Parts: sequence; C-alpha cells; structure tokens
Amino acid sequence: MKICVALLFFLFGVTSAEAMTRIKDITDVKGVRVNQLVGYGLVVGLNGTGDTLRNTPFTQQSMQAMLDRMGVNIRGSQNIPDTRNVAAVMVTAELPPFATKGSRFDVTVASMGDAKSLAGGSLIMTSLSGADRVIYAAAQGPITISGYLAKGAAESITSGIPTRGRIPNGAIVETDAPQAAMEDMPLELELRNPDFTTAVRIMDAINAYSSRRFGMKLAEARDFNSVVLRRPRGVSTARLFAELGELMVDPDQTARVVIDERTGTIVIGSDVHISTVAVAHGNVTVRVKEQPKVSQPLPFSKGQTVTVPDTDVDVNEAGGPIATVKGASLRELVSGLNRMGLKPIGIIAILQAMKTAGALQAELVVQ
Repeated sequence: MKICVALLFFLFGVTSAEAMTRIKDITDVKGVRVNQLVGYGLVVGLNGTGDTLRNTPFTQQSMQAMLDRMGVNIRGSQNIPDTRNVAAVMVTAELPPFATKGSRFDVTVASMGDAKSLAGGSLIMTSLSGADRVIYAAAQGPITISGYLAKGAAESITSGIPTRGRIPNGAIVETDAPQAAMEDMPLELELRNPDFTTAVRIMDAINAYSSRRFGMKLAEARDFNSVVLRRPRGVSTARLFAELGELMVDPDQTARVVIDERTGTIVIGSDVHISTVAVAHGNVTVRVKEQPKVSQPLPFSKGQTVTVPDTDVDVNEAGGPIATVKGASLRELVSGLNRMGLKPIGIIAILQAMKTAGALQAELVVQ
C-alpha cells in the first residue's frame, strides 16, 4: 500500500509547468482518420496445430477454392487429408490516413476455427476491404505471436493467446485511402477528452502564438469538443498544424475515480475531493470446516457402520477503527486512507460507500 501511495504522490505531485502537454497529443485534426479493414484468409505451415478439416467445413472449402485457383482439383477426392497444417483466420487492420499505393502497415490475424496455435504459420495473400466493400490492401507474410502452446500425452501448457498474432508491415496498400486533400479540409481541432476548460486553454495558447507570429487571432472555441481555426494567407495547412501542434497547454480533467474490482486497481484523479465523513471498516470471516468421522459398531452388536458429521464453525471479526477522512486534495485523501491500513479491496469498498453517501465529489467508474 505504501508503494501505491508513493506512486500516486509521484504522479500527481508535479507542478503545473511539468503537466503541460503539446496540443498535438490531446487533439485530432477533424477529417484525418483511419479506416478499418477486414479480410478472410488461410494460414499455412502450421505444425499440426491448425483446424480439423472435418470439424470446420469452411476451412476445407477455402482450401479447395484456393487449390482450384492454382490449378489443383481435389473436389473429386473421396478422402481429403486432415493434416491440421491449415487454419482459417480473420485479418483486421487500420488503414492509416493519407496512405497511398505501395505503403505498408501492420495487420492482426485471429483464428476462426479450432486451431490450437498459429505459431510458425504464414498468411496466404488476403485482400482487405473497407465498409464500402472496396479492396484497399493485400496482406501476406509470416505471423508473429506472443503466446505459445506446449502439450504432451497427458498435460498441456498455454501462455498468452497463441491463436492471435500480428504481421508487421504485412499489408501493402493497393488503393489510396479515401481522404480529402489537406487544403480542402476544415481547419478544426477535436479534443480527445472533451472539456470546456481545455478547449478555452487551447484557444488562448493558439491566439497568443498567432498574434505574435501572424499578427492575428486564428482560434475560436466552438464548444467543449472542438476549436475552429483560420488559415493565414501564405501558410499551408500542413505547416499551420505543425506549428500549432507544438504549443504547450495544461489540459483540465474531470474528477474521476476508476476502479477495477477484478485486479484491485484504483486510479484517482488529481481533482477528486472528499467531504468530511467518518469511516469504519472491518471484516467478518466465517470459516466452516467439515471433518466427518466413521462410527464403527462393536463386534457381534449387529450394528451398522455410519458416517457421523463433525462440523467446526469459527467466526473471526477483525475490528476496524473509526476514522475521519476529509480529502481537500488527492494527497490528503490517499494519506487518510493509508492511515487506516487498508488494502486495495478495502479502499474500493469505502470509495463505493462514500459515493453512495454523497461524500465522494467525483465520478465513480467501476470496471
């Protein structure tokens, strides 16, 4: 717990100047976006860890269609070999903005059938299309996975997800990405975390810079999500965004507490406040232990051997001291909870109770 507190102090004990962020890191240019692509293909070269052809008919049909295109006809064969060296996969990727013919990008490959692992496999050329059904790229190459599968006759070990992998630079663009020209795009910045304060700070930073650089104000905060710009005469759109993207601002954030009950992770924002509240926390542990005994009758007694239950119930209630917690800042909040000697699961329970009582002045997000 002390390590967690020290980490929180390190993260949130920075000065305002150290919290400054470039505009390009907290905004996106409106109209500049990626395009999602998807495709269906086959992975070959697996060492017996592919699909079972008789259990996955789509893999068998795909293999037959692929061999037909290559001039090999196996449709009349009665016995199709079940090699388990082939796997049907879905290929997904994001086409970068302004991608042109010949450029490369990464793709993700995931198994569809009952393949055990894609390790050592290679993707056969697969076309990737967008939502408009236009083929924008083709993917092919050896697959890199982060997990592994090892098994014997009676035991197996699996680490990570061996049925999903990536092909670095495995896709080649065949059709230019659908994107408007830079000069025809609207000059507008969209905030990744919409906030009125952040939008106004971005506007002020840009206007202060443009007044010195161009002798005019260029930015206007339209709402909490966007800042509209004007392009000065003689300056290209690319240069304008390049210069404005390097300006530093201090983004504001919503008071929020994020809790992951599964892993016990707690993330508390720097603007979280706690109203004065008294907190008592204790745990009650009930342990029930069954130790059945066998009752054996005496010889010649004509009795029966029976099982007699023997239950041991132990109740342990850990006393929790009552304490007053008032967090005017993140440091005071964490210090108050730390003084109570709580573990993460106890802090999660207290934060949820504080929110119910109306003492937690922040948004509580439970994942």
